[in-house]
Amino acid sequence: MQVKICYCGQVPKKKSSLKWRSPCPLNASVEMLGDRWSLLIIRDMMVRGSRTYKEFLQSYEGIATNILADRLRKLGAHGIITTQRDPSDGRKRIYLLTAKGIDLAPVLTEMVLWAAAHEDTGNQALVRLMKKDKAQFLAGVRQRWAEKTIGSTTR
Repeated sequence: MQVKICYCGQVPKKKSSLKWRSPCPLNASVEMLGDRWSLLIIRDMMVRGSRTYKEFLQSYEGIATNILADRLRKLGAHGIITTQRDPSDGRKRIYLLTAKGIDLAPVLTEMVLWAAAHEDTGNQALVRLMKKDKAQFLAGVRQRWAEKTIGSTTR
C-alpha cells in the first residue's frame, strides 16, 4: 500500500467527513479560509466584536448579502462559527466563534503583522498594539470573545 504524502511532507492522520482536494493540511486551511470574505468575517468577529448579519454587512469592505450568507454557512459547516437565536429577537441569529474559530487569532495576527511589514496599510494603532505584546493582545482577544460568548448564553 502506498501512502500519499502532500508537498509539505504530511501524511493524513484521519479521515474527515469533508472531502478535500488533497490531504495536505495547508490545502485544508485554504479550502476552509481561502477567500478574503471568510477571513474578514472572522476578523470582524475577533477584533470588532461583530455578531449579527447586519454588523457584517456594515463592514468597511462592503460584502454582498449573497456572499455573506454563503460564507457564514461555510464557516458554520467547517465548525469555525456557530449560531444561536438572538435573545432579544428570536427571529434573528447571533454568530459566535467556536474554539476552532478563536484558535485562528494567532494566524490572523501574524497575517496583519506580515502585511504591515511589507505594505503601506492602515490601522497602525492595531499593528503597534500587536507588536508591543503579541501574547497579551491574543489573550485579550480570547478574553473578550469568551465574555461575549458567556454573556450571550446567560441572558
